[in-house]
Amino acid sequence: MKRFLRHSVAIVLGLGVMSAAHAAGKLNVLCSADLEWCQLMKARFEKESGIQVSMIRKSAGESFAQIQAQAKNPQVDVWWAGSGDAHLQAAFENLTQSYQSPLQSQLQPWARVFATVAQNRSVGIYQGVLGIGYNENELKQRNLPAPKCWKDLLNPAYKGEIQIANPNSSGTSYVALATLVQLFGEDKAFAYMRSLNANISQYTDTGVAPGEAASRGESTVAIEFMHDLIKQKVAGFPIAVVPACEGTGYEIGGMSIVAGAKNLDEAKRFYDFALRADTQTAAVDAKAYQIPSNAQATVPPQAPNVASIKLVNYDFAKYGSPQTRKHLLQRWTSEIYSHGN
Repeated sequence: MKRFLRHSVAIVLGLGVMSAAHAAGKLNVLCSADLEWCQLMKARFEKESGIQVSMIRKSAGESFAQIQAQAKNPQVDVWWAGSGDAHLQAAFENLTQSYQSPLQSQLQPWARVFATVAQNRSVGIYQGVLGIGYNENELKQRNLPAPKCWKDLLNPAYKGEIQIANPNSSGTSYVALATLVQLFGEDKAFAYMRSLNANISQYTDTGVAPGEAASRGESTVAIEFMHDLIKQKVAGFPIAVVPACEGTGYEIGGMSIVAGAKNLDEAKRFYDFALRADTQTAAVDAKAYQIPSNAQATVPPQAPNVASIKLVNYDFAKYGSPQTRKHLLQRWTSEIYSHGN
């Protein structure tokens, strides 16, 4: 009898362990922020929730392409971070599903408006401003003027000195493309980019690569989000960061639950976790200097001062639509990229 009881207790304990493991669950996340911030989010969420997170870092364009390709058999539950235009296209194509977090009322107006445009298939988690960065040492050695405006980058003296990402793979660069179109009009924007093409040394795959190259002295000028450039500056590299004088665009970093997510309860827990003020405040620990969407979160002191920057009235509904994105990317590929530099 005692042996039977001991055996029964062992079975119960075993089932209890299995039940606890099942309750903890698992979660598959695509992360389109810097790797360091991705790792911080994974570690904090796993420690707090006990949920096992499988996280892969990809740029916004690459993440969208993966979710689109896996639409019939989703392998991802949550897509966290990355420029909102790509998140909106996923929303408009019904690749993501609606979820309204109880924390949504704590968010900045721009984050709530973004969620409304996405029909709650995505939500804003941070704001990032597009800028120009340059290596001050390299600029002096080459006796080049410091760029302050978009038009300055057309100076023939910058031939082979500028890097920007490919907008087909990079959300950062798509924001730059959409920004120029909104500033100058489509035809004039493409005329500008054709002229700029002569000064581009490389169209990189990721949005952060141009700033990293400029920091190492492999190039001189980078077109990139200011928070990524500021990260290089804080790390001790001789990077100066300016918003373009004519005006500049901005991103709203998105977060979306993938339609057909296999771990939906865990996905919602992560969603709520990512919108919390304390979670967003902790981003600075990963040297992330974006402006948080939760109004109660602490804005990093290094973050761009949006009040002093001339911003375009960025039309997220238009430039996040599949039709507009497809049109602009196809035109950029045929008129700019295919002609080399």
